[in-house]
Order: sequence, then C-alpha cells, then structure tokens
Amino acid sequence: MSTTPQALYRDEGIVLRTQKLGEADRIVTVLTRRTGKVRAVAKGVRRTKSKFGARLEPFSHVDLQLYTGRNLDIVSQAESIRSYGTEIVGDYRAYTAGTAVLETADRLTVEEKEPSLRMFLLVVGALRTLAEGVKPAPLVLDAFLLRAMSVAGWEPALGDCARCGEAGPHRHFSVPAGGTVCPSCRPTGSAMPSPVTIELLEALLSGDWGRAEASLGTNRREGSGLVAALLQWHLERGLRSLPLVDRT
Repeated sequence: MSTTPQALYRDEGIVLRTQKLGEADRIVTVLTRRTGKVRAVAKGVRRTKSKFGARLEPFSHVDLQLYTGRNLDIVSQAESIRSYGTEIVGDYRAYTAGTAVLETADRLTVEEKEPSLRMFLLVVGALRTLAEGVKPAPLVLDAFLLRAMSVAGWEPALGDCARCGEAGPHRHFSVPAGGTVCPSCRPTGSAMPSPVTIELLEALLSGDWGRAEASLGTNRREGSGLVAALLQWHLERGLRSLPLVDRT
C-alpha cells in the first residue's frame, strides 16, 4: 500500500491557533478529524477582502481543502461548520476555559498528521458545551483535561494504587506517581485530598454530570489544582492559558 501523501485532500477540523506570516498570510494550526494536527498556510487571509479569513479563527469548526506542501500545507478552501467563538468569546469564564482546551489539545498532539479521532471529538464536545453555557465552564475544562490525559495515555489513578494496583480507595495522592497511592507506595510529600474531591474527579472522568454539578466549591477548587498539577507534570512545562482560567 502506498504511503505517498496526496497533493490535495479534504478534512474537517478545529482551529487551535494562528500566527501571522508575512504581510497578508497566516499559519493556522488545525486539529482535524482524520489527518490529525495540521499546520497550514492560509494565503491572503489578513486582507480585508479575504473570502475565508474570518472562518480560520480559533474556536472555529471548519471544512478544509488543502494542498500538501514541502514544509507546510496550503489551505485552498475553507467552509464554516460552526464558529464556537461567537458564544465563547462573550463569556469570560467560557473563553478562558476554551483557550486552555485549545492549548492543551495543541500540546498533547505532538506529532503532526498523526490521527487522533478521540482527541478531536473531545475538543469538539468541550467547545460545544462551553458555547451552550449550561454547565459550569471550570468543570467542563477539568473534565476535558482528565479525558485528554487519558487519550494521551496518562489517565490518573483515582481508585486503585497508581504504583502497585492495590484496590482502593486510598487517602493519599501523588502527582509524580499519577494518582492515588496506597500506604506502602506513598512517596514523601504526597497530598491528602478530600475523598469527596476524588469522587468529583471520578465523576468528571466518567461523565457523571449530575454528581459533578452537585459538588461544592471547595472540592472543585481542590480538584482543579490536582488536575492542573497532573497535566503540567506530564507536559513538563506549564500551560500559558491555565493560570488565566476564571474559576470564580
């Protein structure tokens, strides 16, 4: 079977970020359904008469036609499927959470053109939920982060011991170990979060929104701290957007 890329291909994707190129062009980073993460040049989109410049903004779900390039692909067509930014940008909490969703997806999909349908669907689901504004934005973000880590192979242990697998629940939590740990495996400096906080994280990971939305603010804040610490431990450096998330 030939693995030579086609000169022209079509895919749908979510625009994760953009950056200027020259006087009129833009580089867009898109997480696509079938191809994975793609970096492509959108020529002339910064001109006022551009036909599809507004469609290639972060939070946009687009249908793209691209040409395979030597270094970067080239966008030849862009049709809007839905612009989640219209609703998200108008709500500061949703906007800060959404920005963290996009940056996380970009950081976790390291290899370009490595298909990751599950990550794509997670991003679309998170943005759709943030745009609807029905669920608390910080909970939506934490649910996304937990599931995104799971897709990346870093699902936290929230029941059994992260090191030896001994059946839980366990009282201690170690970020370097990857979750809850038993007394025998507990490293120095392990945290001791509330059992209710661990239950909240389990609910977010499994999609039990009734239990998650019934949680208290103290447990949400503690849970967010654990999720952020886990993510940044695995990424080995922090997300720029995460400290800006409005969790009030």
